[in-house]
Amino acid sequence: MLKLFIGNLPGDASESSVRKLFSTYGTVRSINVAADIFTGHCKGFATIEMEGHEARAAQAALDGHMSGGETGLRVRFERSGGAKRGRGRGRR
Repeated sequence: MLKLFIGNLPGDASESSVRKLFSTYGTVRSINVAADIFTGHCKGFATIEMEGHEARAAQAALDGHMSGGETGLRVRFERSGGAKRGRGRGRR
């Protein structure tokens, strides 16, 4: 199972529209569309989980895909928990 990060989603994106887009390439096991707490509109990103070969096919096909916005979708594999950014604390 691989987790994909999808960025540059339009504000009117919903769980069902993202699921419909990605289900062409396989079964979407889980989905989480980040939404504004007050308006309910999409914040522009989501995460989904798919089987490995299906996730790779979806990433290859949909990365850069124009989805109602001015910029193309960004579809990336999510980093594992060990990868950290920044300098961090306690560095000497």
